[in-house]
Amino acid sequence: MEDPRLHVSAFGQFEGPHSLAATGYKLEFENPVGLAAGFNKNGLAINALTSLGFGHVEIGTVTPLAQPGNPSPRLFRLPEDEGLVNRLGFPNLGLERVTMNLAARQSNRCLVGANIGPNRSNVEVASATLDYIKCLRGIYSYVDYLAINISSPNTPGLRALQDRDALGDLLQEIFYTIDDLPAKKPLFVKISPDLSERELLELLEVVARYPVAGIIATNTTVERANSLVGIAKSETGGLSGKPLREKSTSIIRTIFRATGGSMPIIGVGGVFTAEDALEKIRAGASMVQLYTALVYKGPFVARDINRGLLDYLEVNRLGSVQELIGTEEG
Repeated sequence: MEDPRLHVSAFGQFEGPHSLAATGYKLEFENPVGLAAGFNKNGLAINALTSLGFGHVEIGTVTPLAQPGNPSPRLFRLPEDEGLVNRLGFPNLGLERVTMNLAARQSNRCLVGANIGPNRSNVEVASATLDYIKCLRGIYSYVDYLAINISSPNTPGLRALQDRDALGDLLQEIFYTIDDLPAKKPLFVKISPDLSERELLELLEVVARYPVAGIIATNTTVERANSLVGIAKSETGGLSGKPLREKSTSIIRTIFRATGGSMPIIGVGGVFTAEDALEKIRAGASMVQLYTALVYKGPFVARDINRGLLDYLEVNRLGSVQELIGTEEG
């Protein structure tokens, strides 16, 4: 949706000891509503998705080699809760095919991010690092930003990469690699909603040592609230949608306050309406993403959210959605 009041200019100049700190760049998003990774795993139909009102599309998770993911059934609806449980396990066509799909795009109107991860057999730190770097090098020139997925609950052992030492080693190697590339693009870290506050603060300490562009908060949760009523609530996998909304917003709030607003955040989890998006933006998110809402609300959900945001700006006589970032009281 084209309206200058919805534009988001973000993920630019870094501060810190790394050589990328001197490299200023910004991405200009048409609006703050993006499609989260998991829906468009293989980089197809990006222009069609853009026409539905998304300001950016994050593809993936992409792994170096094609893999089928976990056995079916692996996706379950909780309609009473407006949630989904998935245990997909990174099914995708692999780096080579995905980059071919991206190269065949007819237009670059929409900003595209690539969410990358290791193959299922390579989750130990050393082998996982090699997989992230393979994906980074292979897909770098085809996308506007990258996100490292270290938080999916559906690849055994992957979440251990969020630990202090493992994450530090991974980021060090990734930014060594980026240093050798001709263009510098934003790199995000996608985190779990199931981190304790101590674990989250430790992760932020590690991230602060590197020119990470921002945090994607959050992935799906393995926890199940007692309030869930959907028959599939006991299925193994990550829960998304409305049941995740408050938890992901709480993580966003903690990151924003802990970093003094210096760490950009993309908020994900339970964004169905303009009110949901505003909640996350006012808690500290620069932008939001959705996936489950597309299942329950249909193809025009991004358009409807953006129109709701414009209505809010109009009523409150605000000139830009960016004026709302981190304005939550208390």
